[in-house]
Amino acid sequence: MTLASIGVAIFVLLGMEHIRTQARDSFASTVSGADLIVGAKTGSLNLLLYSVFRLGAPTDNISWESYQAIAADDNVAWTIPISLGDSHRGYRVLGTTPAYFEHFSYGKKRNLVFSDGAEFKNTFDVVLGSEVARALEYPLGEEMILAHGIVSTNFSRHDNKPFHVVGILAPTGTPVDQTIHVQLQGIEAMHDNLVPESITAFMLGLKSRMATFTVQRQINDFVTEPLLAILPGVALSELWQMVGMFENVLRLISVLVLVAAVLGLSAVLLASVRERNHEIHLLRVLGAPPYYLFFLIELEALLISVSGMLLGVLSLYLCLLFVEDALFANFGLQLSPSVFTKEGFVIMLLVLTAALVAAAIPSMKVYFQAKTYTDH
Repeated sequence: MTLASIGVAIFVLLGMEHIRTQARDSFASTVSGADLIVGAKTGSLNLLLYSVFRLGAPTDNISWESYQAIAADDNVAWTIPISLGDSHRGYRVLGTTPAYFEHFSYGKKRNLVFSDGAEFKNTFDVVLGSEVARALEYPLGEEMILAHGIVSTNFSRHDNKPFHVVGILAPTGTPVDQTIHVQLQGIEAMHDNLVPESITAFMLGLKSRMATFTVQRQINDFVTEPLLAILPGVALSELWQMVGMFENVLRLISVLVLVAAVLGLSAVLLASVRERNHEIHLLRVLGAPPYYLFFLIELEALLISVSGMLLGVLSLYLCLLFVEDALFANFGLQLSPSVFTKEGFVIMLLVLTAALVAAAIPSMKVYFQAKTYTDH
């Protein structure tokens, strides 16, 4: 039971820290090339979540005229329009232009690459994210029927406008992998239009970073319609500030689990000492000094702790290995099963220290008990 409690404590402590750091890295690497993200007037976090992570829903759209006016600004080098609202078998459809494959980047400014096929050229061409292609087992040339909205129903399906797969993107570990990409004209053609009336949001890159705040202020003060321009990095910082309290609560729970485990270890060792009076007396007769018995109990605590840590680390590794694909498919989180990080080693060192400190009480009891035998 003591081994199990130490193992659970290590599982919780390492698991929470591993998921926290991996989730931050995964979110931060989702988009790296855009200087600004522009959408309808809303909160900066809401705009970031629905435009980049495909979470939530926009409050409003941006008119095509406003998008073209901002894209024509002398400070703007490129733009990527984004149109959301359709789906296929639970996966989001993103309408965009070929600029998406040219300028969108993730991680440390890594560009999108194709594992098969190429980017769309015709109105009803489709490019699949790697996870979509894997889960649905769609090869090149596969015919697809898109639906309006996230939930597919008979009356929402555009059966008269089938699309065909022309490309499959390589894995990125971002929401791109769970996205179906089509041309903006394809989105409009499903609704019997060719020229977009509005888009959901757009990303833009600037010719000079020096103009970032100038362009952001111009967009936020746009007179034609209320718009919001955000810096992705700043919005991510706001997100982590919001979840910071939640992270601290989880850390506190993990620490309490550890405290319970080491107190249980101390109680078990203290109870065993009471049953070892004969052995302690025998060791003293054989000439074992009191400090030897002290370190013997500490060594026992160390062995129990190390065994419990190995049990916890192995359980966490197998658990991460088992849920890795599910987390990636459902939440876009790419978690590495490896838990041997700098933070992980620090946590294990703290656990060992806590176990040795907790074992000091039964160790001191044995020490003074041995001294008593010596005095007699």
